[in-house]
Amino acid sequence: MANNQHHVSCGRDLHCVPDIADSTQLASVAGFDFVAVPIVHPRFKRELMSGQAKDRPGAFTRSDLLLSSHDWSSLVVGKTSPWIQLDSQEDTLRRNSELALKQELSYAGHLSMPAVLVKLTSGNCSNLGRVLLGHMLGGYNQQLWIHVPMAAPSTTRDNLVDYDSEANNQEDRDKKEVVDTWQWWNAIRTVCDSHKKMSLALEISIDLPSKAVIDRWLGEPIKCAILPTTVFLTNKKGYPVLSKSHQQLVIRLHKLDVQMMITGTNRHPDKGIRAYVQYMDHLYQAQPPLSGLESFAKGYEDYLQCPLQPLADNLESQTYEIFEKDPVKYTQYEKAIYYALLDRVPAEEKTDTTVTLMVLGAGRGPLVRASLQAAKKADRQIKVYAVEKNPNAVVTLQAFQDEMWGDQVSIISSDMRLWEAPEKADIIVSELLGSFGDNELSPECLDGAELFLKDDGISIPRQYTSYLSPVSSHKLYNEVRLCKDKDKNPDAHFETPYVVRLHNVNTFAEAVPMFTFVHPNKSRRDNSRFKTVSFDVDIDTVLHGFAGYFDTILYGDVTLSIVPKTHSEGMFSWFPIFFPIKEPVYLHKNDKVTVTFWRNCTPKNVWYEWCVTEPIVKPVHNSNGRSYTMAL
Repeated sequence: MANNQHHVSCGRDLHCVPDIADSTQLASVAGFDFVAVPIVHPRFKRELMSGQAKDRPGAFTRSDLLLSSHDWSSLVVGKTSPWIQLDSQEDTLRRNSELALKQELSYAGHLSMPAVLVKLTSGNCSNLGRVLLGHMLGGYNQQLWIHVPMAAPSTTRDNLVDYDSEANNQEDRDKKEVVDTWQWWNAIRTVCDSHKKMSLALEISIDLPSKAVIDRWLGEPIKCAILPTTVFLTNKKGYPVLSKSHQQLVIRLHKLDVQMMITGTNRHPDKGIRAYVQYMDHLYQAQPPLSGLESFAKGYEDYLQCPLQPLADNLESQTYEIFEKDPVKYTQYEKAIYYALLDRVPAEEKTDTTVTLMVLGAGRGPLVRASLQAAKKADRQIKVYAVEKNPNAVVTLQAFQDEMWGDQVSIISSDMRLWEAPEKADIIVSELLGSFGDNELSPECLDGAELFLKDDGISIPRQYTSYLSPVSSHKLYNEVRLCKDKDKNPDAHFETPYVVRLHNVNTFAEAVPMFTFVHPNKSRRDNSRFKTVSFDVDIDTVLHGFAGYFDTILYGDVTLSIVPKTHSEGMFSWFPIFFPIKEPVYLHKNDKVTVTFWRNCTPKNVWYEWCVTEPIVKPVHNSNGRSYTMAL
């Protein structure tokens, strides 16, 4: 059932299955990859507690011999019986439902079905959640797909609120009751402690809700999108198609590798059920090509990486190679150096003046190359010092010096903070910026290096600012929770920031600025920082942590940014940083999220601490840097 790159993974929901071998065969011939079938006949209400049928002989469902074990485990998703009501007030029905559900889940486990579809009809689901959690903890490998409608079954075209219509005023909205089915999903997810084996089968509604509601759904772990045939329109040639807004939603779902499932009777019988699969595949194939960033990030989505510590650790060749491929960063650095040289040396002085430029943290030389190219374009003379503490990278720099650069570049194998420069620099250039701006200790490094910058010298970058926004992501929360390290305290992974390509995430408020650092740092002030920021919540949601970004002014108006609103197009050198929180916080619409961040410094280490104080107060994360520090 795994999706592949060339073809949409699409299933067929079958309500009636007289012969399972025929049904799977027909679905396969029609182009479907899997079928969803009832585990037990939908009308077969077993009396497992009491009643005349309690001791009825015979099997309660079909034999496992009707399909091969390979087919059961790859082609069939089981559906639990629709009559089951585990949270009924009626005692016998509730207890009978519980026994029946356990029987069905057990049989699905026996068949090694890859997933079981469990339909949710309300937010009153604590007993259902308890039984499902018990099943997931019982060692079964299958996924539980919680079938939730995007809009509640009672909402029709006549009474559904159109959030996007300007004609709808508040009075009209108040008259119409809207059931927020996300609350159903959130209730069962919370009861089941956000278990990793539980995901969402989202049934797409005819009338789509507002953008904010759709964005919130797309931050959830959707494994399957269920499309009723009633959602499809008919084009001029008589084929099933989707409206523009539904197409856009499906394309966004494709980006999350969501499988599709067609449910309901074939409303285009002359074209055959295959027409639906062909159309879904057409949408899959018609996706816009990946951008440079998307292409680079493929495979890294929601993958947690510990931030680099280039000051404490020597980077590997492979790491340098990845970042050197960035098509934007070094072009912008070259532009910044070009303008700095023009401002530094007037045209009439260019033949008599040589600019001393120091590349601090030269790596394998991309900034040295950018500096030499900028000097050539600006028609200015420069002398370059390339300072690098990693002895392995220095080998590469020395090779470049021998083969290309010659005496114009001096290679210095030293930590920039310990180097005693033979002269002062007109311009210093560095790329010590991390995903949160200062998290690779650029402030500390540049403060030390500014001792050998002339009083009127130029620092590139000149300034950088970190940004923060709140995020909801069931996926990231579980990724952090699955991290285990026997040498650390159990909460350590929730007190560690991670570099991550945010993907299955809902960022529900715009990023706001946090800490700013300016160079040269004339004031020599302390690099510790403290700031409290608040975000308005415009929809019920769950807070799982905070996403961090940065932007920088290299020189003049030459900038780089990974802040979503101002992201430098095509740049992939930095993914955002993610600060998790130990316990998800449920947020109501119109709540305020308030968080305080600290950047703490000692002579040996720098670390962040963070604390949510609204809508409820939570303990400080990473107190005294107990779980994560950046070593000086």
